[in-house]
Amino acid sequence: MATARELIDLESAHHSGVYSKQPIVLVRGQGARLWDAAGREYIDCVGGGGVANVGHANPLVIQAVTEQVRRLSICPNGFYNDQRANLLDKLTAIAPPDLNRAFLCNSGTEAVEAALKFARLGTSRRKVVATMRGFHGRTMGALSTTWRREYREPFAPLVPGVVFVPYNREESMEQAVDSETAAVILEVVQGEGGVIPGDGAYLCRVQELCRQRGALFIVDEVQTGFGRTGEMFASLHHGLRPDLMCLAKSIAGGLPMGAVLIGPRVGNLPKRAHGSTFGGNPLACAAALATIEYIETEDLPRRAVDLGARLMAGLRGIESDVIRSVRGLGLMVGVELKVRSSPYLAALAECGVLALTAGPTVMRFLPPLVISREDIDTVVESVAGVLERDRG
Repeated sequence: MATARELIDLESAHHSGVYSKQPIVLVRGQGARLWDAAGREYIDCVGGGGVANVGHANPLVIQAVTEQVRRLSICPNGFYNDQRANLLDKLTAIAPPDLNRAFLCNSGTEAVEAALKFARLGTSRRKVVATMRGFHGRTMGALSTTWRREYREPFAPLVPGVVFVPYNREESMEQAVDSETAAVILEVVQGEGGVIPGDGAYLCRVQELCRQRGALFIVDEVQTGFGRTGEMFASLHHGLRPDLMCLAKSIAGGLPMGAVLIGPRVGNLPKRAHGSTFGGNPLACAAALATIEYIETEDLPRRAVDLGARLMAGLRGIESDVIRSVRGLGLMVGVELKVRSSPYLAALAECGVLALTAGPTVMRFLPPLVISREDIDTVVESVAGVLERDRG
């Protein structure tokens, strides 16, 4: 069997080079734990970037995928399918009110692309209002609504007509949304932008502005969906009723899948308005049904509330001069530092805890919602041990 060094060299020789990588070869996962090629064990607070809400190697997902792959793994959208029909029914049942249609695809950026197209079709307008520090994907349309310059500038000119305004600022949104606006797109909690929760009054005001001025309200729940923030969808914390809601990441327990849920203000969509070869394939649909069943049966949103509160309380209790703030919602938690976070993330990995960045100075924690209280406490202890070295 190849060594970790050999595997790193092999992948490095052939991968595209577009990803920064830690020198860890992950080969196995179970629940909220991961193991590398050398057999070392880690507490997973990356969660695949928010994908592994139901944990690694979830038995219900394994069973559903195993049974379905023996039956049928692909069915073009020109035909009906039992798994797809059941998933569409389930998604619209658990969604905020009036989202009674869905387009199924393969990823979050694809979901955003579809939502932007549907907004243009539904309004016959072109302008889109997005928020500073927002992240919606890296394909050309989604990238046009993503804030960070290092993602955008190499590919300019992007899709025209996108205006950025500060997040959580009602007056800026009121000035930006006008009779030319097709849609406003935002996250209920900005993930990549630094784990910044939206103010409830602000989010409701944005929705109201869209209603008043004929724009559609697109909520990106790619990272916040499926129990992550303490509700099945973060929109439900504030009683939001988006016109288009983008989903992906944890929707199918680790299989690639995305979706756009569609409300009545979008109107009827013409045939061939969009498409996807693999979107809504029976294998991913079966995995998604099992994922949602597990989330509901095990009440994972409630676990996210309880364990997220425990994690944030523990992190806020750390004495370190480099901590600026701790914030989040449910088990979507960020620690903003006064310095770059990458050296601390590397030190955490040495302690057996894997976490993410969110911008240059924010450590982001997105553990599987099945993580134990004991593991939460170990994460806090590990972060404290790393950061308290810099106490003044």
